[in-house]
Amino acid sequence: MILSGREIENRLGKSIIIEPYDKKNINPNSYNLTLSSEILVYKKKELDMKVPNEVDKIIIPEEGMVLETGKLYLGRTREYTETYNLVPMLEGRSSVGRLGLFVHITAGFGDVGFKGFWTLEMIAVQPIRIYAGVGICQIFYHTIEGQYDEYKSNKYQSNEGIQPSMLYKDFDK
Repeated sequence: MILSGREIENRLGKSIIIEPYDKKNINPNSYNLTLSSEILVYKKKELDMKVPNEVDKIIIPEEGMVLETGKLYLGRTREYTETYNLVPMLEGRSSVGRLGLFVHITAGFGDVGFKGFWTLEMIAVQPIRIYAGVGICQIFYHTIEGQYDEYKSNKYQSNEGIQPSMLYKDFDK
């Protein structure tokens, strides 16, 4: 089952943490998260799964920034979230999608116990000007049935900012 917006508000400070929280971002069954001012782009065109890939950091200026087509941009939410006893899910906002901006390619599924900022894998279908602070995506919460283990990761848990791929750590196992 998916939590209603009212239930999200009821669980704030308990099984759901959203910081900062703004009541105007609550929806009937989700909460809008906003884009931070930082973007990362990979330095090389060809990426390697087995090694850390270098990135450049870009600050979105007040007048916005135009995303090019065919290029991956890593952004993050301004909001830090924690989730207990629920499965957090992330989806792009339909208004953003209707402008041809995909905000997550395959990483919309969160894990029970996740703590951190959400890294966004953004790709534009056509050039689009983006702005820091815009409602870029929405988080919603599923209940979980049965016994579970909380998410513990040496890669992404308790992150401080945008997280480039750390898939290379899987090769060390």
